[in-house]
Amino acid sequence: MKTELSQELGIEHAIFGFTPFPAVAAAITRAGGFGVLGAVRYTAPDDLARDLDWMQAHTEGLPYGLDVVMPAKKVEGVSEADVEAMIPEGHREFVRSTLAKHGVPELAEGEASGWRITGWMEQVARGQLDVAFDYPIKLLANALGSPPADVVARAHDHDVLVAALAGSARHARHHADAGIDIVVAQGYEAGGHTGEIASMVLTPEVVDAVSPLPVLAAGGIGSGEQIAAGLALGAQGVWLGSLWLTTTEAELHSRALTAKLLAAGSGDTVRSRALTGKPARQLRTEWTDAWDDPDGPGTLPMPLQGLLVAEAVSRIQRYEVEPLLGTPVGQIVGRMNTERSVQQVFDDLTRGFEKAVDRINRIAGRSTP
Repeated sequence: MKTELSQELGIEHAIFGFTPFPAVAAAITRAGGFGVLGAVRYTAPDDLARDLDWMQAHTEGLPYGLDVVMPAKKVEGVSEADVEAMIPEGHREFVRSTLAKHGVPELAEGEASGWRITGWMEQVARGQLDVAFDYPIKLLANALGSPPADVVARAHDHDVLVAALAGSARHARHHADAGIDIVVAQGYEAGGHTGEIASMVLTPEVVDAVSPLPVLAAGGIGSGEQIAAGLALGAQGVWLGSLWLTTTEAELHSRALTAKLLAAGSGDTVRSRALTGKPARQLRTEWTDAWDDPDGPGTLPMPLQGLLVAEAVSRIQRYEVEPLLGTPVGQIVGRMNTERSVQQVFDDLTRGFEKAVDRINRIAGRSTP
């Protein structure tokens, strides 16, 4: 499963695995892929440094990367408190009433909300980069389009490749113009923030739009056969995120959420603004239904929505309130029906890839070695 890009990065398989969990990212790298650690949850530089220390100690000298959430446009002089003050009281009351309806307990006194979308803020994201560039990362990915020009230049000065996600050929061309090295074509099926074009359509459009830049196919990919399809469409690798959520190395800390993921079908997700204010594919729950109800107040734009629901999400997760419990995940969740180690996932992916290549060779009348 080698391509020019995988050979450039020195990895065995052209599989890039995005995950918020250091143990998963390191296991992806050790299995021959390229682990990419999501940084958005790290608001304290010391916490990111601690986990990158751990990654460095558990990747056997093999390459890995970091994913940040950094807007291309700079916002000066805006603090988290300033943003919090913009949240209407009516929306706060809607959160309180929805949680009360489902009997969600308060956090214990002194217990802080664990999850907050603050990595989008200029100072937080730049603080993450100050830490990251002290480590031998080989890739910096940005989930909100092209990072600022000075960040691209800084990464290149450190011999770090820069990747950016795109949901359309137009976005991909913007990335190319901004000096991005790798474009991730993320289709509608993907978990998290995603556009409206399906992977089968999007991947070849992006490949054509940015050639000769390498493209990674993303969205709805969870088998070796689908990896082969992505490469056949012109991609030089695949970007997988949802598939790792039910691996044994994942740190969901919730058996109830793992059970929901294992039981979910491919039709049990929804693109909703409930989590961050931007359309993000996630498990459909009574929480997403409440925010998407036309009789409700509607969601706020990013980052207001993420700050508004941060404590609520922490309470739902802390007490495992099953009707409200969800997570960003793609439509591939329908194939995620057993818990496996990262290595077992790779074994299944490579076997499926070999079968797909053999099948195409037979169809084309070519013998396989």
